[in-house]
Amino acid sequence: MTQMTDDSAAAVHMRAGLALALVSAATFALSGALARGLIDTGWSPGGVVLARIAIAALVIAPFAARALRGRWGLLRRNARVVLLYGAVPVAGTQFAYFSAVAAMDVAPALLIEYTAPAVIVAWLWLRHGERPRPMTLAGAGIAAVGLVLVLDLLSGADLALDGVLWALAAMLGAATYFVMSADTRHGVPPLALAGGGLAVGAIGLGALAVVGVLPMRASTASPTYAGEAVAWWLPFLGLGVVTAAIAYTTGIAASRRLGSRLASFVALLEVVGAVIFAWLLLDQLPGTVQLIGGAFIVAGVVVVKLAERPPRADAADPRAVRARSRPITAPGS
Repeated sequence: MTQMTDDSAAAVHMRAGLALALVSAATFALSGALARGLIDTGWSPGGVVLARIAIAALVIAPFAARALRGRWGLLRRNARVVLLYGAVPVAGTQFAYFSAVAAMDVAPALLIEYTAPAVIVAWLWLRHGERPRPMTLAGAGIAAVGLVLVLDLLSGADLALDGVLWALAAMLGAATYFVMSADTRHGVPPLALAGGGLAVGAIGLGALAVVGVLPMRASTASPTYAGEAVAWWLPFLGLGVVTAAIAYTTGIAASRRLGSRLASFVALLEVVGAVIFAWLLLDQLPGTVQLIGGAFIVAGVVVVKLAERPPRADAADPRAVRARSRPITAPGS
């Protein structure tokens, strides 16, 4: 009965993680279409990113404070973790990606960034000895084929060297995001980690803008989505609240339930979501090949999910492990 209860709890834990990962992927996917509308009215990519992160930091701040429950020392003891999270996965990744897009086509830049799951598999194998199962490798291959089709790379693309280097930097930042989000050893609650990281990221991007590295432009002109002009502040708030605040917090929570490897593969669905939102909001209709690619990505995620067997509820508890390995002795011995 205990074993059945443990397995049931692990299954519920897995389902909750998958649901959170899907929400994170969908909300992250919306950012491209919303940002494109603002950029078309005169916003610079740097301005959009800084606004997005700053708003998200403000939205999450009270929830992060509540999650800490007065344990401010937890942030002080883990200041290095929060600073690294804000500098690399939040600010660094976005800055590197926009720099890559400025030098090369969007499709190959996005594909290079989304090789992060393969890097995570290799990292867990080399650093922690977690050898991937054959099904995990098969799922990675299927998803990679899907990405090539969704991003329409078969028609040719401009692979400028500086763009490739920036895209590789974005890939490392994305891989760092999943690895750090899945790490629970520091004990920082997901909301606190997201809030602290976004605040650090906003300050970092602001500093880049002040020194002139990150061009900043903004506009109050009305962007157009699905053929309708809307007030500029609607996508402005959507980027901060939906595509950053909700996306980062659900992404961290998902990574802690699924682990960095499975969470990063589910996040590949962000590419499919980005294509759908571009179609609905910007009238960029995906072609048949892209739709087939989306099916490949979904299939790859399913294969990886099947390869990730949920652990027993007591598998990670050292006390349970010691209890199972302790020899049985007679009373009084």
